[in-house]
Amino acid sequence: MPRPELRCTVAVRTLQEQTDPAQQRYGYAYTVTIRNTGDVSAQLVARHWLITDHRGQVQQVRGLGVVGHQPLLKPGEQFEYTSWAQIATPQGSMQGTYFCITEDAHWFETPVPEFALADTAALH
Repeated sequence: MPRPELRCTVAVRTLQEQTDPAQQRYGYAYTVTIRNTGDVSAQLVARHWLITDHRGQVQQVRGLGVVGHQPLLKPGEQFEYTSWAQIATPQGSMQGTYFCITEDAHWFETPVPEFALADTAALH
């Protein structure tokens, strides 16, 4: 039986122009690569993010698609996008879920494993 499966990898960098420690604002860009590792075409329809700062404050972000796109990925194809988040502490984390559908209308979820929001230069 064909199986839908998308896998995600994430790279993070500090956004200096969105960071102001005096105002407790720390901005991070994250680039997500979504690859279809399954046997069937699948479309990313919606997203749900949990963005947590070091104090445990959680922001939830829900919406259709990613950066204005709802990519349809054939097996072996990938889609990459960059977005950003802002938190009130120098460190935090994000994790999420993409809600997807196959071409024959089977819904499935793709988890985005937790990743750190941190200025790696400041950690050394």
